[in-house]
Amino acid sequence: MMREETVFGPIHSRRLGRSLGINLLPTKGKICNFDCIYCECGWNRDGRDDTVLPTAAKVRNDLENKLIELMLEGTPIDSITFSGDGEPTLNPEFPRIIEDTIFLRDAYYPKAKVSVLSNATRAHIPEIFEALRKVDNPILKIDAPTDALVAKINQPAPGYSLDRVIEALERFEGKFVLQTMFLKNKDFDSSSPEVLEGWMAIVRRLKPRKVMVYTLDRPTPSEGLEAFSTEEMRTLVQPLIDEGFSVDIKGKD
Repeated sequence: MMREETVFGPIHSRRLGRSLGINLLPTKGKICNFDCIYCECGWNRDGRDDTVLPTAAKVRNDLENKLIELMLEGTPIDSITFSGDGEPTLNPEFPRIIEDTIFLRDAYYPKAKVSVLSNATRAHIPEIFEALRKVDNPILKIDAPTDALVAKINQPAPGYSLDRVIEALERFEGKFVLQTMFLKNKDFDSSSPEVLEGWMAIVRRLKPRKVMVYTLDRPTPSEGLEAFSTEEMRTLVQPLIDEGFSVDIKGKD
């Protein structure tokens, strides 16, 4: 599902409520350094027709116009959310855009949160790290506990290192949200003991202020993927809940 606009919505988000989306990537294409088997935007190879990235000036203009329109309508917003067709931190003006967005949020919707959905692959870059630290909800992804399993699920661009991602996330000192997709197919099962225990060890090391676990909710480009129910996922993460972690569960019901 490609986003046709730079600023879209607001839409209802399972995790963030009434969410006004910002797509920092092409409106008719997809640019990502992951090629996840579950991505609702499809495979990277199918979204290469458009490579034009919106500038910081365009994002600011489009966002301000949309916020004014929504404010005059009396439409509530819970979150201004950077998602879109790929990885938002790949936009070279990402740090500037974050600053502009916070300024506009404060001016028009001061109670709304600014959220970024990111695969965390660039969180080790100083200017990206600083930008992510400024937002209310840096929602950062780790789907699997080893490079080999990340390769099966997320199919990252060459050079990915889970250790580097974990070290970058440690620098947030718990002030972030860890997001993890639970799924299974013939090659991978989030509920298997080796995967689950490895992932929980990462959670305990990073101590995020919240953990978001979710499962398949929309059509996927890869066939044969299975979702988990809320009850199944709650059972899987119960040890973390018992240890005091805040865990938000969005299962298939």
